[in-house]
This record gives sequence, C-alpha cells and structure tokens, in this order.
Amino acid sequence: MPSEQRKPLWLIPNLLSLDAPLVAVAWLYLFAKTWRVDYLPWVAYASLGLVVWVIYITDRLLDAVMRGGTSEKLEPRHAFHHRHRRLFRSCAAGAGILALILVTTRLPVNIYTYAFLGGLMVAGFFALSVFSTHGPHELPYGKNIMAGLAFAYGTAMIAFSYTGFDMADLLKSRELMCFAVLCILNISAIDLWEHANRSADPEIKASNELALTLPLTLLAAASLLFALQDREITKDGEFTTRPFFYAILTGAALLYILNRSRARFQMDALRVLADVALLVPCIVFMAVSRP
Repeated sequence: MPSEQRKPLWLIPNLLSLDAPLVAVAWLYLFAKTWRVDYLPWVAYASLGLVVWVIYITDRLLDAVMRGGTSEKLEPRHAFHHRHRRLFRSCAAGAGILALILVTTRLPVNIYTYAFLGGLMVAGFFALSVFSTHGPHELPYGKNIMAGLAFAYGTAMIAFSYTGFDMADLLKSRELMCFAVLCILNISAIDLWEHANRSADPEIKASNELALTLPLTLLAAASLLFALQDREITKDGEFTTRPFFYAILTGAALLYILNRSRARFQMDALRVLADVALLVPCIVFMAVSRP
C-alpha cells in the first residue's frame, strides 16, 4: 500500500466507527455507578455498543451517498466506509440482528418503553440528515442537537431501566441533561472547527470559537454547582453524584482546551481528541469515586 494511503493506528477506531460505541459503553458504566445500579449485566453494555455501532455505520454510509460517493467530497471516515461499503453493510446487518436478539431475550421488558422514545430520536436524526438542506457555509445545528440528545438518552436509559424509577425521572435528571449538552457540544465542535478552517473571515472564526466557548463555560459552571450541591453520601462514604459532575466538568474543560488550541492539530487528530475528551472523564470519575 502506498505510504500516502496508510492511516495511523490512532485513527483506526474513528475509521471503523468504533469510537462512539466505546464512549457510550464507558458512560453507561458511569450512569450505572452514579444511580447505584446493583447489577448491570454484560448484555446491557454489548447491546448498547452494537446499536450505537449500527447507527454510526448507517449514518456514515448515508452521508457518503448523499455527498456523491467521490473521494474528493468525502472526509476520510466517510470515504473509508464508502470504499468498504459492502463489508460495513454486512457488519451493520449482523450487529443489528445480534443486538435485537440480546435486547428481546436478555434485557428487562421495561426497556421497550424507554427504547420507543430513543427510536423516535434516532428516526428524527436520520430524517434531518436526509431532508434538511444547508449550504457549504451553514452548520447543521438541528442534526447535531438531535444526535447529541439521542446519544445521551440512549446511553442513560439502559442504566435507568434497572433503577425502578419512572421515565419522567430520567428526563428530569441533571445527569442526563448535562451529559446531553456535553454530547451536543462534542458533536458540534467538529463542524465548527471545519467551518472555521474553510473560512478566511476572522469574524467567522471568532464567532465559531465563541459558539463553543460560551456553552462550554456554562456547562462547566453548572456541573461544578451540581457537584458542590451533592450532600448525600452512601454507606460506603462516597458522594452519590459528585464524581459524575466532576466527569462532566472534565469533559467540558478538555473540549475548551481543544477549542483554544485547535490550530495545532489537523482535523483527523481533532476528531480523535474530541473522543478522548469524553473518555478521560471516565478515569476522573473512577479516581474521584474512591472513598
């Protein structure tokens, strides 16, 4: 293979659409620990990872087709999926069938109630992908918001289905709200960075930076406030939600640092680092959770 076609090892998870499932599974663990789920079976993690993988493969294959399927118009991850589309279609079909079997046979029945709303969010995301139109200088804010909401809800609902509380409690939870905002900003960051790179207008570059800086600052402030408000301590001497909000705070801080230093990195590296910014908080969570 010619050297210019070789991809670095750190880019492989992104090319294979494995980055998003890894983030989802990691944060499912955080939700389960935060909400004191005594037992979350491996099937829950496997089902979530498979479903997220199928959605991301489908989205990238669809994007490749809508952009004409030519390498000049495709980003590396979309071009890779389009070039190996037969293999990815087979993988998505197999993973989807396996996920369906696991969900229907091994997960609790009340998961269907949660999954209905999640399915509507995913359907809305694909509808926006297909039917919404935006020019090369416009940003798909609606699609990004729907993607972040669907990703956050889908991750949290599996853990919450084992708590015994109602769906209304999930929708009102601070943990879900903060994680959803973090996901939306993480997804939007890539589009904002790409948009800034394509433009030579300093005002556009400044507005794109502010579009991330302001909400990231507000999210960090809210997370810190929620963490300090946590007064409930478990029998093991651990705070109930403080580690989770410290993880949100860490993710917001890392995205802020990336936003400020993005000129040092290529876009492929920024995409991977944006995923890392959602994985490092899991390490912080485990470190802070120790009594």
